[in-house]
Formats: sequence, C-alpha cells, structure tokens
Amino acid sequence: MMKKVKYTSLGRNTFLISFLSGTLLLITYLITKADVLLLIGFYFVIIAAVVNMLILLYELIEFLNGLPDKKASGNSVLLLLVNIPVTMLYLYIVFLLDP
Repeated sequence: MMKKVKYTSLGRNTFLISFLSGTLLLITYLITKADVLLLIGFYFVIIAAVVNMLILLYELIEFLNGLPDKKASGNSVLLLLVNIPVTMLYLYIVFLLDP
C-alpha cells in the first residue's frame, strides 16, 4: 500500500499559488494575446521566483535542522523545485508564439 506524501502547508500552498497563477496567466495570454499580460507575467515571474526561493530556503533549513517532521520539509523543497522547469516551459511557449 502506498503512503501519502506529506508536505508542509507553507510549501504546498506556495507551490499551488505560484503554479496555478502562472498557468492562469499563460492560458489567458494564449487566448487573448493581450500584450499587457506579458508585462504582468514578467513581473509575476520575478516576484514568484523571489518568494519561491525564500520559501525553498526556509524549507531547506527546516529539513537540515533535523526536526521530527523533516520529511515533509524535504518533500516541500522538491515540490517547490518543480516550479523551475514549469516556469521555463511557460516562458519557452510565450517566446515561441510571440518572437
């Protein structure tokens, strides 16, 4: 039987907010081709990168401190790292469609 993967609520929520917001921005841009969404998306990527990096560092410190529930922090670090290739893919899609 598979065990449920545990994440910290901070790591999981940061991932979900960043991922869903970025996906919504991309889909909205692809549908509307509104140039203002490129500017919003650019600032979103910068802000999300800073916030995700801060949360990732916090989770990594929690994981390395050897707390009893450190596995959840380690899983959250991995989950937050998923945002990096997703962001790169989304940027590639935008640049491919709008050179």
